[in-house]
Amino acid sequence: MPYPFDREYMQLALLAGLVVGATAPLIGVYLVQRRLSLLGDGIGHLAFAGVAAGVLADVWPVWTALVVAVVGALSIELLRGRKLASGDLALAIFFYGGIAGGVVLAGAGHALNASLFTYLFGSLLTVDSGDVALVIGIGLAVIATVALLGAALFASALDEEWSRVAGLPVGVLNAVFAVLTAVTIVAAMRVVGILLVSALMVVPVAGAQVIARSQRGVLGWSVAIGMLSVVVGLGVARQWGLAPGGTIVLVAVATFALVAAASRVPVVLR
Repeated sequence: MPYPFDREYMQLALLAGLVVGATAPLIGVYLVQRRLSLLGDGIGHLAFAGVAAGVLADVWPVWTALVVAVVGALSIELLRGRKLASGDLALAIFFYGGIAGGVVLAGAGHALNASLFTYLFGSLLTVDSGDVALVIGIGLAVIATVALLGAALFASALDEEWSRVAGLPVGVLNAVFAVLTAVTIVAAMRVVGILLVSALMVVPVAGAQVIARSQRGVLGWSVAIGMLSVVVGLGVARQWGLAPGGTIVLVAVATFALVAAASRVPVVLR
């Protein structure tokens, strides 16, 4: 491949990044519809606690992060669904609990903080073939599930009461969506890092909503902006020696700014 993707490590990073760049905004569309844009942050902090637990227990942190993130996502949905706490309150409880648990576990191990940096801030340029295979597997599972249940997920996101009247299994759909969100965050944490994963899920959707005029259009444009941000962000990071995760998110933010500004041009001209 041509520069800047002429090296094997860049090709592996590009492949993993493109999968995450497609799946993160795909899930983000439904997060925005449910007015839960910060859910990614909450589950991400739970994943941080899982990573810290994995490093402390000397097991692969991805597995412990996946278990903690899935359990946490289902717990948030349980609290919200049973009206034990509102959506933002349930999210806040696990948000702060996750980061507090991560801090405690990080302090319990020697030299543990250095090991957490790759998950907090992303380490896309160090992914190996095993990491890429895991990301692709998770990405394919997410895409297949959305393709199968997309219409039902969209209906339950718009109006849960109507969906129940229509006979849709809203509780099951919400649980499935919670799990999808958790596994997507775990897949993305090596790409952009736990601290920025929510941005990659939401910012491309914000740009897509400016351009698109339908749900299908929002899905398509969100994925396109997410993947474009990965390609451009990786190239810029290689050229100037920048952190790839942060650069990818900044490209997504810049894309939103450009799209938003361009959408105002006809109004100004009138």
